[in-house]
Amino acid sequence: MKKIYYLKTCDTCKKIIKSLPNTDDFILQDIKEEPITVKQLEEMHALTGSYEKLFSKRAKLYKERGMKDMNLTENDFKQYILEHYTFLSRPVIIVNNKIFVGNSPKNVTAAIEYLSNE
Repeated sequence: MKKIYYLKTCDTCKKIIKSLPNTDDFILQDIKEEPITVKQLEEMHALTGSYEKLFSKRAKLYKERGMKDMNLTENDFKQYILEHYTFLSRPVIIVNNKIFVGNSPKNVTAAIEYLSNE
C-alpha cells in the first residue's frame, strides 16, 4: 500500500507531499473530507505499535480541552483520533509496511530517503 493521510488545507502537508519523490502511484486521502476509518487507524497502529504516536499533541483542541492534564490511555488516543481529524498527527505516509508520522524534519527526511531508494 502507498498512501498519504493529510489535510489539503494544511500548507505544511502540501509542502511535504511536494517534496516527496516517486509519489505518482500514491493514494492521497484528505482526512477532513474523507475521515479515517477504524480499520485504517488500526492499520496505522499495527505499523507504529501505538495510538499515542499517531496522536497530535499540538492540535488546537488538545489545548482547548486541557488534555495535557488528563491521563490518556491508548484507547483514549484511538477514540479522539476517530472523533476529530485534528488529532491525527499529519501527514501519515505509508509505503508498503513502513510508516512515517508527522511533520518533524527528521521524519520528513527519513520518508524522502526511503522513497528515493524505493
